Amino acid sequence: MSNQVNWKRALKQAVAVGLILCVGLSILLGALIVTNYDNLGRLVRVVYLIDTKYLHETPLSKLIDGAIDGMVSSLDPYSSFQDEQENKILMNSIKGELGFGGVGVIVNTADPKQLVIMRPIKGSPADRAGLEAGDVIKKIDETNVSTISQDQAIAMLRGEPGSKVTLGVYRPKTNQEFSVNLIRENINVPTVYASSLPGRQDIALIDISSFTAKTGDEFEQQLQDLNISQYKGLILDLRYNPGGELYSAIKVAGFLVPQEDIVHIVDNKGNINTQKSTAQYINKPLVILINEYTASAAEIVSGAVQDCGSGILVGTKTFGKGVVQTVFPLDGSTSVRLTTDKYLTPKKHDIHDKGIAPDVEIALQKDEKPTILPEKPLFDSQLAKAVEIMEQMID
Repeated sequence: MSNQVNWKRALKQAVAVGLILCVGLSILLGALIVTNYDNLGRLVRVVYLIDTKYLHETPLSKLIDGAIDGMVSSLDPYSSFQDEQENKILMNSIKGELGFGGVGVIVNTADPKQLVIMRPIKGSPADRAGLEAGDVIKKIDETNVSTISQDQAIAMLRGEPGSKVTLGVYRPKTNQEFSVNLIRENINVPTVYASSLPGRQDIALIDISSFTAKTGDEFEQQLQDLNISQYKGLILDLRYNPGGELYSAIKVAGFLVPQEDIVHIVDNKGNINTQKSTAQYINKPLVILINEYTASAAEIVSGAVQDCGSGILVGTKTFGKGVVQTVFPLDGSTSVRLTTDKYLTPKKHDIHDKGIAPDVEIALQKDEKPTILPEKPLFDSQLAKAVEIMEQMID
C-alpha cells in the first residue's frame, strides 16, 4: 500500500514537472506520452526514486528548477536557466543598471566554459589588486568556478559593499596561480569611455567595454562630448568586449558605416530580418582594435565595418559568437535564455565558431599588458600599430 501511495505521488510530481517543462501545453505533453513513452517513464522513475530513496527531503520546486536547468543547458553553451537571483543580475546587466556591490571586473560572458577577466574597472578593488585582462578566475572563496554556472559565479563576485571575498586566479601569460583578497565596493560604471589619444590630440580614442541597452546612447553622447567633428580620425577599442545587447551594437555601427544594412538576423525558420542603421554616419578615418575576446555584439560592429570598408580592423581574430539569445520570463522572478537566431554580416558571412580575421594581424607580445585608454603616449603593440595606421590615413 505504501509503495502504491509513493508511486501515485511520484506520478503526480512527474506530471507536474512535465507540464511545466512543456510550458503548460497539454497537447505537447500528450504527444510526448504517445511518441516518447520511454523518456517519460524515466522521468517518472527518477522522481519516484528521489521521493522514496533520496536521503534528504527535496521540495518539488527544486526538482522542477533542476529539470528546467538541465534541459536548457543541454541545448548549447549559451542557453541557460536563471533562478531569481541570477535573473535579477541578468536583467540589470542587459538594462545597463550596473550599480552593485562587487570587486570591479568585467568578465567574458561569450565563453561559458571559464570566467576570464576582460578588464578590471579603473580604480576598483580588482584594479588596485593588480588583476589584468586575460586573468582567469578559478575559485571564489572555497568554490571551484568550474563546478558552477557562469551566472552563479558572477552572482558570487557580487555582494554587500564592505564584504570580503577571496579569488583564486590563474594568469596564462606567466603560467602563475595566485590568490587575492578583495573587499567589495559599490560599482557603477558606463560602458563607453572616450578621450583624445595621448600625444595626438587630433585623434579620438574610444573604448567600449560591453554592450548594454544604454551603450548606443552612451556612444552617441561621447561623440557629442568629444565634438568628434574636430578630430581627423577615430580609434575604437573593442578588445576584451564580450558583446551584449543587439540593438545597441546596431546603433553604434550606424555611426561607423555609410550604408544602411548593419546585420542580417536569421531565425529558426530561415527567415531573414535585415537590421538597418539607426544613426548618422560620422565619416571619419577609422581603425578598430579587436582580439580573441571580441565577441557577439562587438563582432556585429566589427563585421559591419569590415564588410563596408569604412575602417581597418587591427589585432587578432575575434571569438566567433554569431548567435543571438532571447530572454523569456517564466514567472516574474526566473527566466530562460535561449539561442533563437543567428546573425550574418552585411555580406552574409557566418562568423559563428569562425571569428572575424583582422585586416592587419598583430598580437600582444609575451607578458605585454594591454593599454586600454592610456593616459600617456605609451602604447601596447596592437594600439601602437593602430596609431601608426591611423597616422598614415590622416597625414
